[in-house]
Amino acid sequence: MHVVFTLYEGMTALDLVGAYQVFAIAPGMRVTLAASSAGPKRTDSGMVIHAEAALHEVQDAELIVVPGTGQPHLPLADRVLLDWLASASGKARWTSSVCTGALVLGAAGLLRGRRATTHWLALERLREFGAEPTRERVVFDGTLVTAAGVSAGIDMALVLLAQIAGPEVAQVVQLGIEYDPKPPFNAGSPATAPAPILQLATEVLSKAAPSLVGAPH
Repeated sequence: MHVVFTLYEGMTALDLVGAYQVFAIAPGMRVTLAASSAGPKRTDSGMVIHAEAALHEVQDAELIVVPGTGQPHLPLADRVLLDWLASASGKARWTSSVCTGALVLGAAGLLRGRRATTHWLALERLREFGAEPTRERVVFDGTLVTAAGVSAGIDMALVLLAQIAGPEVAQVVQLGIEYDPKPPFNAGSPATAPAPILQLATEVLSKAAPSLVGAPH
């Protein structure tokens, strides 16, 4: 299966790398990193990841993965990316996103009438694109698969791999990357984080990344 990750300036590295590692080591998967133009793309943490192909060169994507960003106004202004997604998703077996990559799918017209999730701070923005926000870690709606924030991309990739290649393969990959999370704090979700932590995180993230909550873009 040909897996295509769509890159762009300002994407979040872990959104990409977590899911990439799952598919890159799974048998029968061919992975391509593609962007509006080939070449280096700087992530929002400063890491540089190289897009090996331009999107117009990719004609046979079977699984599309769109990483997110703390600056969604950047990919939402990328018409080459949005147009490619609108076209390629109709031919792909699966179309997926990690974190605010769901907003990119929405801007490409792919979320209308669909259940979807994204980073908790941006969840209500899904309504702008006609989607039904769903507070789950991984959401399947037909051939559309969306993951919640950042680290949820690993969960999404493993669940999707189980659909594609079977649960045994997915479990072998999970064991291979030793994905056995035991976080040091029970603060990884708005449902479990202490109220003062949730308030502080909301304030900090809203200020640092205003377009997450719907500032002009």
